[in-house]
Amino acid sequence: MTGDFPTTSGGSDTAPNTGHTPAERDAVRKADHVRLASEQHAEPRGHDFDFVRPMNHALAAGNRAEVDLAVHGRVLHWGVPLYINAMTGGTQHTGTINRALARAARETGVPIASGSTGILHREPAAIPSFRVLREANPDGFVLANINPNLSPAQARRSVEILEADALQVHLNPAQEIVMPEGDRDFTRWSDNLAAIVEAVGVPVIAKEVGAGMSRGTVTALRDLGVAAVDVSGRGGTDFTAIESDRRTDGGMGYLANWGQSAPEGLLDAADCGVDLLASGGVRHPLDVVRALALGALAVGVAGGFLRTLLTDGEVALVTKIETWLHQIGDIMTLVGARTPAELRQTDLLITGPVREFCELRGIDAGAYARRSGR
Repeated sequence: MTGDFPTTSGGSDTAPNTGHTPAERDAVRKADHVRLASEQHAEPRGHDFDFVRPMNHALAAGNRAEVDLAVHGRVLHWGVPLYINAMTGGTQHTGTINRALARAARETGVPIASGSTGILHREPAAIPSFRVLREANPDGFVLANINPNLSPAQARRSVEILEADALQVHLNPAQEIVMPEGDRDFTRWSDNLAAIVEAVGVPVIAKEVGAGMSRGTVTALRDLGVAAVDVSGRGGTDFTAIESDRRTDGGMGYLANWGQSAPEGLLDAADCGVDLLASGGVRHPLDVVRALALGALAVGVAGGFLRTLLTDGEVALVTKIETWLHQIGDIMTLVGARTPAELRQTDLLITGPVREFCELRGIDAGAYARRSGR
């Protein structure tokens, strides 16, 4: 999922007539995002993760009792390699969703990110819909989320309101271009991001919202001082498609599926000297293990968890997350990895379009199949 359902400051002649006041338009847009994102996850879909296959070594399996799911990055240290990625907030309805997500995070021990908090700087009435993430999860790891147009003072205020442990800054030019109300000037993002990093006092995580990150972008973000980068690739919630559906001019559906997938982003940005997170199209625990084996510190899920919450309820979501965490440990045992970090020595067979991507980008896909020396 976008990881944020962003609220933007731009404008466009293609904006649908969905409300009279800015608050009403925000509410309609966010309701559209939740509904359309959930619909996209109604049926299983193929994904580039299917072209990353762990090699089976029958004598390499380990002891399940020795598996430790904790992850330790350069800055981030989490008890599990899974987190609930940014989704929503800003209205009474989305506040109800956030409360349920926060309780699920509390019960399972996974970190959780808010949706884009930009709206709370224009509409103070939106604050409770975000603040609930901390109120319902007082001891958990909470990430606030903003767009890169906010001022450093506003970014710091978002962190303060949520008592956030880290800050996500979402970079989503493709979504903004297609969004009827979206921004059209992205030239200030780098400078403003550097100022935000300097101002907020917590680790900053830069993330895409479903179009992926390139090696050059990840390197530039590292140099701006971010603590981690979520490559957030295509294959999950497609916000270019969602924003296209919201337009009144025939849409820009031809931009659906824009960008790189999470596996491609992880491969492209390997060894960039910054912690990588992965999201976008994560369907089950095997996809989590695949992403970890490709170099992700941890893996975020949004749309799939949202779908479970909306269709089956909060208890079902808690059960799903608990099941995922247990099965991640099971798969780690199968390949002989005692920690998520040890998965980076797992032999991976990279095939199909992901292998073609590697060839085009000068990445030795074959080396991943020979990492363990077995």
